[in-house]
Amino acid sequence: MHHLSDQSIDTIADILKLLGDKTRLTMVKIMSEHECCVCEFVDLFEMSQPAISQHLRKMKDKGLIKETRKGQWVFYSLNPNHPNYSFVQTVIQAVPSQQGKLNNLKAQGKRITCC
Repeated sequence: MHHLSDQSIDTIADILKLLGDKTRLTMVKIMSEHECCVCEFVDLFEMSQPAISQHLRKMKDKGLIKETRKGQWVFYSLNPNHPNYSFVQTVIQAVPSQQGKLNNLKAQGKRITCC
């Protein structure tokens, strides 16, 4: 029993480490509301595609996000089957909605341009 609780503390610490990064925290908040592809994050954060991909890979490796293929494009969203999904939801509830950022992207004609 003791071992299990240590393990869950380690898992939660890992999640907090991932979400302690402002970019990843914002990405997770966005992915809790909408699925997005890499190119949208590149435009939203004005970061390089490799940098965005690295953030996504770290979160995917921990199972926090999932990817869905649609044709040649890959979309990312929050993984509701993650054992700590409700904890992640609790953390990101404190984060203001990022809908405005997505609306700006849409206004610029850059929302899901890759589809």
